Amino acid sequence: MTNTLKVPEAELYYEVRGSGPLVVLVGAPMDADSFAPLADLLAGDYTVLTTDPRGIKRSTLDPGGTSRPDQRADDLARLIRHIDAGPAIALGSSGGAVSVLALAQEHLDLDLVGAVIAHEPPLDRLVEDGDELLAKSEKLMTDYLAGDVVGAWQQFFRLANLGVPDKVVEMMFSGERDPQQVAAEQFWFSHEMRETITWTPDLDKLRTANVVIGIGADSTAQLCERTSEALASQLGIEPTRFPGGHTGFADRPEVFAEALRAELKVLHQPR
Repeated sequence: MTNTLKVPEAELYYEVRGSGPLVVLVGAPMDADSFAPLADLLAGDYTVLTTDPRGIKRSTLDPGGTSRPDQRADDLARLIRHIDAGPAIALGSSGGAVSVLALAQEHLDLDLVGAVIAHEPPLDRLVEDGDELLAKSEKLMTDYLAGDVVGAWQQFFRLANLGVPDKVVEMMFSGERDPQQVAAEQFWFSHEMRETITWTPDLDKLRTANVVIGIGADSTAQLCERTSEALASQLGIEPTRFPGGHTGFADRPEVFAEALRAELKVLHQPR
């Protein structure tokens, strides 16, 4: 089922499939399509909610609207209430991991959200060289918006330590491209990236919530491994390793689904 929901400053596109306990799969800037293979694999046992975050692809944003983690968390809370299938376990990846952390932090209602799995949240302020990282991010955002698309993405992949050669990045982001993808990318650099990487969690609130910090098994030495380990340490919990790397949910959905099912079973047990 596909539908839309009007929320403050935006209209959200969302999809619901399957039946059973509610699982939310969300990214930022990744859209619902990025999670479709994983959602299909889970739909036999779970009601699965996916969505395009505000301002991305099929989710529209009012003129002057913004995309902060607290707004995206409120969007998720409204969607969960709207489909009336909670409490949810919400898995967010990358910027979506920051969204679900904000959801756990700002909506401490166990009837709404039973647990969140934050897979590789890019919280630069939590690591020692956070100021340097943020300065580099500001430069690449400025370069992108000034028209240096390839150069900005090359800086991004180097900063994230994802090991993508510059020549490959050039092939990925030059020439004719999908206009919808370009629009989502421009929105991310303009209105979402800064708000996500500068977000500071309320550790005291998160310690009272049921939070899992996920890290890709193939993400060793990458920036998001560092930020995720820093958050887990400050929360006093051990991170959970999931198959693949930063986008393991999309690159290896079958094995990721198997690992996620095991985690969901644990999270559905009474605390």
